Amino acid sequence: MNLFQLRAFDAVAREGSFTRAASRLFISQPAVTGHIKALEEHYQITLLRRTARRVELTEEGIRLAAITRAMFGLAEEAQAMLEANRQLLTGRLEVAADGPHRVMPMLASLRSRYPGITVNLRLGNAQETLAALVSEHADVAVLTEVEPRKGLHMQDLTPSHICALLPAGHSWAEDGRGITIDQLHQQIMVLREPSSITRRTFDEACTLASVQPRVLLELDSREAVTEAVAAQLGIGIVSSVEVSHDPRVRAVPIAGDGLVNRHMIGCLERRRELRLIKAFLELAPVS
Repeated sequence: MNLFQLRAFDAVAREGSFTRAASRLFISQPAVTGHIKALEEHYQITLLRRTARRVELTEEGIRLAAITRAMFGLAEEAQAMLEANRQLLTGRLEVAADGPHRVMPMLASLRSRYPGITVNLRLGNAQETLAALVSEHADVAVLTEVEPRKGLHMQDLTPSHICALLPAGHSWAEDGRGITIDQLHQQIMVLREPSSITRRTFDEACTLASVQPRVLLELDSREAVTEAVAAQLGIGIVSSVEVSHDPRVRAVPIAGDGLVNRHMIGCLERRRELRLIKAFLELAPVS
Protein backbone atom coordinates (compact mmCIF):
# COMPACT_ATOMS: atom_id res chain seq x y z
CA MET A 1 0.00 0.00 0.00
CA ASN A 2 1.38 3.39 -1.06
CA LEU A 3 0.97 5.99 1.71
CA PHE A 4 1.75 8.87 -0.68
CA GLN A 5 -1.26 7.87 -2.75
CA LEU A 6 -3.48 7.58 0.32
CA ARG A 7 -2.32 10.97 1.62
CA ALA A 8 -3.08 12.58 -1.74
CA PHE A 9 -6.57 11.04 -1.70
CA ASP A 10 -7.12 12.16 1.90
CA ALA A 11 -6.14 15.75 1.04
CA VAL A 12 -8.56 15.87 -1.92
CA ALA A 13 -11.33 14.33 0.20
CA ARG A 14 -10.81 16.97 2.92
CA GLU A 15 -10.43 19.96 0.60
CA GLY A 16 -12.87 18.97 -2.17
CA SER A 17 -10.38 20.27 -4.71
CA PHE A 18 -7.19 19.04 -6.39
CA THR A 19 -5.77 22.56 -6.34
CA ARG A 20 -6.32 23.05 -2.60
CA ALA A 21 -5.09 19.51 -1.90
CA ALA A 22 -1.85 20.27 -3.76
CA SER A 23 -1.43 23.45 -1.70
CA ARG A 24 -2.08 21.49 1.51
CA LEU A 25 0.57 18.90 0.62
CA PHE A 26 3.05 21.39 -0.93
CA ILE A 27 3.21 19.42 -4.19
CA SER A 28 1.98 20.10 -7.71
CA GLN A 29 -1.60 19.48 -8.80
CA PRO A 30 -0.47 16.96 -11.49
CA ALA A 31 1.36 15.04 -8.76
CA VAL A 32 -1.86 14.81 -6.71
CA THR A 33 -3.81 13.69 -9.79
CA GLY A 34 -1.14 11.09 -10.60
CA HIS A 35 -1.15 9.61 -7.10
CA ILE A 36 -4.92 9.20 -7.07
CA LYS A 37 -5.06 7.82 -10.60
CA ALA A 38 -2.43 5.22 -9.66
CA LEU A 39 -4.39 4.30 -6.51
CA GLU A 40 -7.63 3.84 -8.46
CA GLU A 41 -5.96 1.84 -11.22
CA HIS A 42 -4.06 -0.44 -8.83
CA TYR A 43 -7.20 -1.39 -6.89
CA GLN A 44 -9.60 -1.14 -9.86
CA ILE A 45 -11.89 1.24 -7.99
CA THR A 46 -13.41 4.69 -8.57
CA LEU A 47 -12.96 6.92 -5.55
CA LEU A 48 -13.73 10.38 -6.96
CA ARG A 49 -16.10 11.94 -9.47
CA ARG A 50 -14.91 15.15 -11.14
CA THR A 51 -17.70 17.66 -11.83
CA ALA A 52 -17.51 21.11 -13.36
CA ARG A 53 -17.45 22.80 -9.95
CA ARG A 54 -15.90 20.39 -7.49
CA VAL A 55 -14.71 16.90 -6.72
CA GLU A 56 -17.25 14.47 -5.24
CA LEU A 57 -16.56 11.22 -3.40
CA THR A 58 -18.11 7.98 -4.60
CA GLU A 59 -19.62 5.61 -2.03
CA GLU A 60 -16.29 3.76 -1.88
CA GLY A 61 -14.48 7.09 -1.62
CA ILE A 62 -16.59 8.12 1.37
CA ARG A 63 -15.73 4.86 3.16
CA LEU A 64 -12.02 5.25 2.42
CA ALA A 65 -12.03 8.92 3.44
CA ALA A 66 -13.35 7.98 6.90
CA ILE A 67 -10.37 5.64 7.31
CA THR A 68 -7.70 8.01 5.96
CA ARG A 69 -9.03 10.93 8.01
CA ALA A 70 -8.63 8.90 11.18
CA MET A 71 -5.25 7.49 10.09
CA PHE A 72 -3.64 10.78 9.11
CA GLY A 73 -5.38 12.59 11.96
CA LEU A 74 -3.55 10.31 14.40
CA ALA A 75 -0.30 10.88 12.53
CA GLU A 76 -0.80 14.65 12.84
CA GLU A 77 -1.49 14.27 16.58
CA ALA A 78 1.69 12.21 16.99
CA GLN A 79 3.71 14.88 15.20
CA ALA A 80 2.12 17.62 17.32
CA MET A 81 2.91 15.70 20.52
CA LEU A 82 6.54 15.20 19.49
CA GLU A 83 6.91 18.91 18.71
CA ALA A 84 4.98 20.10 21.79
CA ASN A 85 8.06 21.61 23.41
CA ARG A 86 9.07 23.61 20.40
CA GLN A 87 8.25 27.28 20.21
CA LEU A 88 5.19 28.09 18.12
CA LEU A 89 7.02 29.67 15.20
CA THR A 90 5.07 27.94 12.43
CA GLY A 91 1.93 25.86 12.12
CA ARG A 92 -1.56 25.75 10.66
CA LEU A 93 -4.81 26.05 12.59
CA GLU A 94 -8.20 25.14 11.13
CA VAL A 95 -10.87 27.34 12.73
CA ALA A 96 -14.65 27.21 12.24
CA ALA A 97 -17.14 29.80 13.49
CA ASP A 98 -20.85 30.50 13.18
CA GLY A 99 -20.17 34.21 12.70
CA PRO A 100 -17.20 36.56 12.26
CA HIS A 101 -17.74 38.91 15.19
CA ARG A 102 -16.51 36.68 18.02
CA VAL A 103 -13.68 34.94 16.21
CA MET A 104 -11.94 37.89 14.54
CA PRO A 105 -10.56 39.45 17.76
CA MET A 106 -9.23 36.02 18.76
CA LEU A 107 -7.47 35.65 15.40
CA ALA A 108 -5.99 39.12 15.84
CA SER A 109 -4.60 38.09 19.24
CA LEU A 110 -3.20 34.88 17.75
CA ARG A 111 -1.57 36.83 14.92
CA SER A 112 -0.04 39.29 17.39
CA ARG A 113 1.44 36.59 19.62
CA TYR A 114 2.30 33.95 17.00
CA PRO A 115 2.82 35.74 13.65
CA GLY A 116 4.11 32.58 11.95
CA ILE A 117 0.86 30.65 12.43
CA THR A 118 -1.36 30.24 9.35
CA VAL A 119 -5.11 30.14 9.97
CA ASN A 120 -7.80 28.73 7.71
CA LEU A 121 -11.17 30.13 8.79
CA ARG A 122 -14.45 28.64 7.64
CA LEU A 123 -17.70 30.47 8.43
CA GLY A 124 -21.10 28.76 8.44
CA ASN A 125 -24.26 28.38 10.45
CA ALA A 126 -24.28 26.72 13.87
CA GLN A 127 -24.97 23.23 12.50
CA GLU A 128 -22.22 23.46 9.88
CA THR A 129 -19.71 24.76 12.42
CA LEU A 130 -20.42 21.97 14.90
CA ALA A 131 -20.23 19.38 12.10
CA ALA A 132 -16.84 20.72 11.01
CA LEU A 133 -15.50 20.34 14.55
CA VAL A 134 -16.90 16.84 15.15
CA SER A 135 -15.67 15.59 11.75
CA GLU A 136 -12.19 17.05 12.43
CA HIS A 137 -12.37 19.46 9.52
CA ALA A 138 -11.73 22.15 12.18
CA ASP A 139 -9.29 22.12 15.10
CA VAL A 140 -11.30 24.63 17.12
CA ALA A 141 -14.74 26.17 16.72
CA VAL A 142 -16.57 29.23 18.00
CA LEU A 143 -20.22 28.31 18.55
CA THR A 144 -23.48 29.67 19.89
CA GLU A 145 -26.02 27.80 22.05
CA VAL A 146 -24.43 24.35 21.82
CA GLU A 147 -25.45 21.70 24.34
CA PRO A 148 -22.70 19.71 26.12
CA ARG A 149 -21.62 16.68 24.12
CA LYS A 150 -19.44 13.74 25.03
CA GLY A 151 -15.98 14.05 23.54
CA LEU A 152 -16.06 17.86 23.22
CA HIS A 153 -14.25 20.36 25.43
CA MET A 154 -16.18 23.66 25.62
CA GLN A 155 -15.27 27.00 27.23
CA ASP A 156 -17.82 29.74 27.83
CA LEU A 157 -17.28 33.14 26.23
CA THR A 158 -18.98 36.41 27.16
CA PRO A 159 -22.74 36.08 26.45
CA SER A 160 -24.55 38.40 24.03
CA HIS A 161 -27.95 40.09 24.32
CA ILE A 162 -30.75 40.49 21.81
CA CYS A 163 -31.30 44.07 20.63
CA ALA A 164 -34.02 45.67 18.53
CA LEU A 165 -32.82 47.10 15.22
CA LEU A 166 -34.66 50.30 14.33
CA PRO A 167 -34.58 52.94 11.59
CA ALA A 168 -32.41 55.87 12.69
CA GLY A 169 -35.40 58.21 13.01
CA HIS A 170 -37.58 55.88 15.05
CA SER A 171 -38.78 57.36 18.37
CA TRP A 172 -37.48 54.35 20.32
CA ALA A 173 -34.04 54.91 18.80
CA GLU A 174 -33.92 58.56 19.78
CA ASP A 175 -34.45 58.38 23.55
CA GLY A 176 -31.64 55.82 24.06
CA ARG A 177 -33.35 54.09 26.98
CA GLY A 178 -34.04 50.79 25.30
CA ILE A 179 -37.39 48.99 25.23
CA THR A 180 -39.14 46.07 26.89
CA ILE A 181 -40.15 42.96 25.00
CA ASP A 182 -43.82 43.78 25.72
CA GLN A 183 -43.52 46.83 23.46
CA LEU A 184 -42.96 44.54 20.48
CA HIS A 185 -46.42 42.97 20.77
CA GLN A 186 -48.19 43.31 17.39
CA GLN A 187 -45.30 45.38 16.00
CA ILE A 188 -44.42 44.76 12.35
CA MET A 189 -41.03 43.00 12.25
CA VAL A 190 -38.48 41.79 9.69
CA LEU A 191 -36.57 38.80 11.03
CA ARG A 192 -34.02 36.13 10.13
CA GLU A 193 -35.25 32.66 9.17
CA PRO A 194 -36.60 30.50 12.03
CA SER A 195 -33.45 28.32 12.05
CA SER A 196 -31.30 31.33 12.96
CA ILE A 197 -30.10 31.10 16.57
CA THR A 198 -30.81 34.79 17.23
CA ARG A 199 -34.33 34.34 15.83
CA ARG A 200 -34.86 31.15 17.86
CA THR A 201 -33.83 32.90 21.08
CA PHE A 202 -36.13 35.82 20.30
CA ASP A 203 -39.11 33.57 19.48
CA GLU A 204 -38.68 31.65 22.74
CA ALA A 205 -38.53 34.91 24.72
CA CYS A 206 -41.70 36.16 22.97
CA THR A 207 -43.52 32.91 23.84
CA LEU A 208 -42.39 33.24 27.45
CA ALA A 209 -43.72 36.82 27.60
CA SER A 210 -46.92 36.09 25.58
CA VAL A 211 -45.78 38.59 22.97
CA GLN A 212 -46.90 38.12 19.36
CA PRO A 213 -45.06 40.32 16.83
CA ARG A 214 -46.35 40.59 13.25
CA VAL A 215 -43.60 39.13 11.05
CA LEU A 216 -43.71 40.84 7.65
CA LEU A 217 -40.53 39.39 6.16
CA GLU A 218 -38.19 36.45 6.88
CA LEU A 219 -34.69 37.02 5.50
CA ASP A 220 -31.62 34.82 5.18
CA SER A 221 -28.86 37.21 6.24
CA ARG A 222 -28.03 39.93 8.75
CA GLU A 223 -27.30 42.29 5.87
CA ALA A 224 -30.79 41.78 4.41
CA VAL A 225 -32.38 42.51 7.80
CA THR A 226 -30.36 45.74 8.05
CA GLU A 227 -31.49 46.82 4.57
CA ALA A 228 -35.13 46.03 5.36
CA VAL A 229 -35.00 48.03 8.62
CA ALA A 230 -33.24 50.92 6.88
CA ALA A 231 -36.08 50.93 4.31
CA GLN A 232 -38.54 51.16 7.25
CA LEU A 233 -40.24 47.88 6.42
CA GLY A 234 -40.30 46.90 10.08
CA ILE A 235 -38.30 46.33 13.26
CA GLY A 236 -35.46 43.80 13.24
CA ILE A 237 -33.48 42.04 15.90
CA VAL A 238 -29.73 41.62 16.20
CA SER A 239 -27.23 40.16 18.65
CA SER A 240 -25.28 42.73 20.66
CA VAL A 241 -22.03 41.35 19.17
CA GLU A 242 -23.32 41.87 15.63
CA VAL A 243 -24.51 45.47 15.82
CA SER A 244 -24.07 47.24 12.51
CA HIS A 245 -22.27 50.59 12.26
CA ASP A 246 -24.68 51.59 9.47
CA PRO A 247 -25.86 55.16 10.26
CA ARG A 248 -29.31 54.36 8.82
CA VAL A 249 -30.16 52.04 11.72
CA ARG A 250 -29.89 51.98 15.51
CA ALA A 251 -29.69 49.02 17.90
CA VAL A 252 -31.36 49.39 21.29
CA PRO A 253 -31.38 46.80 24.11
CA ILE A 254 -34.54 44.81 24.83
CA ALA A 255 -35.39 44.11 28.48
CA GLY A 256 -37.00 40.76 29.20
CA ASP A 257 -36.33 37.18 30.20
CA GLY A 258 -34.52 34.76 27.90
CA LEU A 259 -32.96 37.37 25.59
CA VAL A 260 -29.39 36.12 26.06
CA ASN A 261 -27.27 33.86 23.86
CA ARG A 262 -24.41 31.73 25.19
CA HIS A 263 -21.22 31.61 23.15
CA MET A 264 -18.50 28.99 23.45
CA ILE A 265 -15.16 27.98 22.01
CA GLY A 266 -14.46 24.28 21.75
CA CYS A 267 -12.31 21.47 20.46
CA LEU A 268 -12.26 17.69 20.65
CA GLU A 269 -11.52 16.67 24.23
CA ARG A 270 -8.69 14.35 23.19
CA ARG A 271 -6.97 17.17 21.29
CA ARG A 272 -7.22 20.00 23.84
CA GLU A 273 -3.62 19.60 25.03
CA LEU A 274 -2.14 19.91 21.54
CA ARG A 275 0.09 22.94 21.72
CA LEU A 276 -1.44 25.07 18.98
CA ILE A 277 -5.03 24.33 20.00
CA LYS A 278 -4.20 25.00 23.65
CA ALA A 279 -2.54 28.30 22.71
CA PHE A 280 -5.66 29.44 20.84
CA LEU A 281 -7.98 28.43 23.68
CA GLU A 282 -5.86 30.43 26.13
CA LEU A 283 -6.33 33.56 24.00
CA ALA A 284 -10.13 33.35 24.10
CA PRO A 285 -11.91 35.90 26.32
CA VAL A 286 -13.96 34.17 29.03
CA SER A 287 -17.23 35.18 30.63
